[in-house]
Amino acid sequence: MLTYKDAGVDIEKADKFVDQVKTLVKGTFNKNVITPIGGFASAYLLEIANYKEPVITSSTDGVGTKLKIAQTLDKHDTIGIDLVAMCVNDLITTTSKPLFFLDYFATGKLEPHVAIDVIKGIVKGCEMAECALVGGETAEMPGMYRDGEYDLAGFAVGVVEREKIVDGSKTQEGNILIGVASSGVHSNGYSLVRKLIELKGYRYTDYFEEFGKTLGEELLTPTKIYVKSILELSKRIDIKAIAHITGGGIPGNLIRVINNNLRAVIEEGSWEVLPIFKWIEKEGNIEKREMYKTFNMGIGLIIAIDKEDEKETIQILEDLGEKPYIIGYLEKGEKSVDII
Repeated sequence: MLTYKDAGVDIEKADKFVDQVKTLVKGTFNKNVITPIGGFASAYLLEIANYKEPVITSSTDGVGTKLKIAQTLDKHDTIGIDLVAMCVNDLITTTSKPLFFLDYFATGKLEPHVAIDVIKGIVKGCEMAECALVGGETAEMPGMYRDGEYDLAGFAVGVVEREKIVDGSKTQEGNILIGVASSGVHSNGYSLVRKLIELKGYRYTDYFEEFGKTLGEELLTPTKIYVKSILELSKRIDIKAIAHITGGGIPGNLIRVINNNLRAVIEEGSWEVLPIFKWIEKEGNIEKREMYKTFNMGIGLIIAIDKEDEKETIQILEDLGEKPYIIGYLEKGEKSVDII
């Protein structure tokens, strides 16, 4: 007699996995999570009385082919941080407070120790973003993925007061652009990085003096989560725009949050370009323009502010443990982002 397990789907193992991660997930809960783990839907109490006009914001994203490096090295405990970061860093561009997060984990054959490590990273990311991991989906799909492969997607929901939403509409001539340092490659450009490594014959276990660690360790550095810093900054500074520097790099993302009659001028050399980007550029013989439209180049966020708020913004961000740089300004002109 044919069973679902014969077809490659082990429901009992999946149920056991859920039981194993319940304690981890509950650690992210707060008083607003009003449903237990295991239901068909999660419920979160929105304290609407705290807002005049609460606006719900949302974001979804994945980790891209950075997953392939984690799978090659059988190191899965930080990739979940990347997943959370990619979603909540998008939310924070509006100065929304992330409320809760959900994940989708898909694989051909569920390997509980791998999945648990992934969830540990997601839990860590949620703790860093101060949001609750309220649910998720673990999908075992034989034939869809090769052995050892899995895919991830994340979904974040936040809230912001309508009158405080930052969307770039207040950007104007003379605004200063503050770049906030990234922790590394973050979660974009890995298909190019992997192609480079393949062509050059490097291994992820190779040690590089300029990184002070192996290539794999450098490339798996988790994406920085900026939630706490931006929420604190927004209480004290009138932020005009925030760009999360992901796929498309500085030019492709900054242009999304400035007004149509503005030209963003980015001054190359005004911030520290991390060693990993110099290595990629040199080893791959990659043109500078290609680097800037593929990678964050050491800048994870760009914030537009008034000139008079420049010193205070820098001081606040430094006090919060960030590395801010004055990297450019906005001027009148045809809408564009130019790196000079």
